[in-house]
Amino acid sequence: MVPALRRAIGAEGRDLLKRFNLLAPLVQQMVTGEAIAAVAVSDEQLEEARLGLLQQRGHDGMEQWGELLDELGRSEDEVLDRLRYGIRRRSFMRERFAPKAEARFLERKNELDQVVYSLLRLENSFLARELYLQIESGESNFADLAKRYAEGPERNTNGIVGPVPLTQAHPSLVEKLRVAQPGVLLEPFRISDWWLVVRLESYSPATFTDEVSDQMCQEMFDAWLEQETSMILSQLASETTGTSPTSDFSISR
Repeated sequence: MVPALRRAIGAEGRDLLKRFNLLAPLVQQMVTGEAIAAVAVSDEQLEEARLGLLQQRGHDGMEQWGELLDELGRSEDEVLDRLRYGIRRRSFMRERFAPKAEARFLERKNELDQVVYSLLRLENSFLARELYLQIESGESNFADLAKRYAEGPERNTNGIVGPVPLTQAHPSLVEKLRVAQPGVLLEPFRISDWWLVVRLESYSPATFTDEVSDQMCQEMFDAWLEQETSMILSQLASETTGTSPTSDFSISR
């Protein structure tokens, strides 16, 4: 691939692409294109992709295909080529990485668990305690107090945060949410400059579904693509600086 890239754009072209941060995306496209070139696309897969595109754009069926092409401002060949590219890319990812998807899921499961919780973020510890007591006693509800007193973005969501990955929260908050019982109000506690009043609303452990499998495949594909791209860019850089180039790089399946 490196000789082909060198011939296609030349030294000046590489410098120009690098200056505008376009070299890495170009290499990524070439790596992907070479990897998926031999993947077959069936008529059934293409038909399903066409229907999916139509539905995504708000159309009902194949009879509106011409309207869709007009909206996109693309020829039929262009659109079908893009659909085939997407099918080949997904097929390659699944073929290459699906056997490892469940293992990756198990490694990352704690990061994928979802939570919904109510939050009040306040600077004043006395106010945090007072609002906690009002909620605990039933005198006030979380949503009303959040709209009135919350000092973070939860003010605009009635105090509700989520559903979000559990690990998206501050590590100290994650520890408390992991052991909290849904519906039980936590006593105010401090994180950095804030006092927090929190109630876990729901906890949804991640499960290994087809959708999650595809997500794991996508993540592993992205990591693989980044590694392959870095190797090629390093080889091009070594040629530019005059160091001894490594042997020609080709994608290993």
